[in-house]
Amino acid sequence: MRVLQIGADRSKRGILYPHTPAYVRQEAYAKEFGELDIIAFSRKSDDAQGSQSAHLRIIPTNSSSAFWYGLDALRVAKDLPRPDIVSAQDPFETGLVAWLLARRFGVPFHVQVHTDFLSLEYSRGSFINHIRVWIAGFLLRRATRVRVVSERVKQELVARYHLRAPVTVLPIFVDVEALKHAKADPELFGKFAVFRTKLLIVSRLEPEKNVELALRAFTEVPKDACLIIVGAGSESERLRSLAGSLGVMNRVFFEGEKPGIQYYALADLVLVTSRYEGYGLVIIEALASGKPVLSTDVGIAREESALISSEADFAVNLRTWFENGPRVGSLKSYSYKNFGYYVRAYADDIRACTKTK
Repeated sequence: MRVLQIGADRSKRGILYPHTPAYVRQEAYAKEFGELDIIAFSRKSDDAQGSQSAHLRIIPTNSSSAFWYGLDALRVAKDLPRPDIVSAQDPFETGLVAWLLARRFGVPFHVQVHTDFLSLEYSRGSFINHIRVWIAGFLLRRATRVRVVSERVKQELVARYHLRAPVTVLPIFVDVEALKHAKADPELFGKFAVFRTKLLIVSRLEPEKNVELALRAFTEVPKDACLIIVGAGSESERLRSLAGSLGVMNRVFFEGEKPGIQYYALADLVLVTSRYEGYGLVIIEALASGKPVLSTDVGIAREESALISSEADFAVNLRTWFENGPRVGSLKSYSYKNFGYYVRAYADDIRACTKTK
């Protein structure tokens, strides 16, 4: 079977660059399908060369700007063999291109939904997000099958759009066993050993992640605690400036974009302050590491029994945790026995498009 996928992950840990976790997943999918072609939205400045292996081919659009992603993707597709199924990474820009290609080739159209775009906070984020919500409704009603990452997102989509297409809940894969047995790096442990309590954020530093909420709440906790922020993004400099103005910069550590697994082992509490999430990968990773999570009511936080807080009460609930705990977190449930099981479930869902009437 040949699958054509339209993707948009331009990060340095994304599908454009060989040997990243995202790339390795695509190789596993490709082997399971037989053939997987991926047209990846990218800019010339990404310096992405494209790649090809036994079963996988990734072709970057190398567009001059985001405006040309769609047209460049359609151009690239003209030189590819006819697929059996076209799958989109999201129901927005990549979904629109995938739908057009599915119509061109006369094949099933598969859509993946990774974010809670029906959250009011998503629409408030920008004007383009308003447009994306409209596009998503148009595309999801025309999909052959839909894959979502949480039961919460499934219920919202079904209630809003009354979808006739099957909707499958397939969470993102997390190597739970590796997290359970991860040890704290001695160098990192030494770096933060002077602090009695270590709070951790693992997040992109973007407006929707609302890391400012954690910084402001942090000003009200004991002075022997530190806040470790792992991640990068457009909000990085603003957040550094805010930490300085709040008088906590000596206890806040911006670690940059690094694997979170290096930090979970030394954390006492993980904070999730997002305005919306489709899933909440960090919640699973933290709980699998045995760490409690204080989270806004997003993604799978409630399903996995994280400590839930509104934005208004976040500082109060953080202080309460210092007083009463819990000091240990536990993963309530997890869908996959191992990576191979996840890959088969993912591939089976896309293959099922050919059986859906």
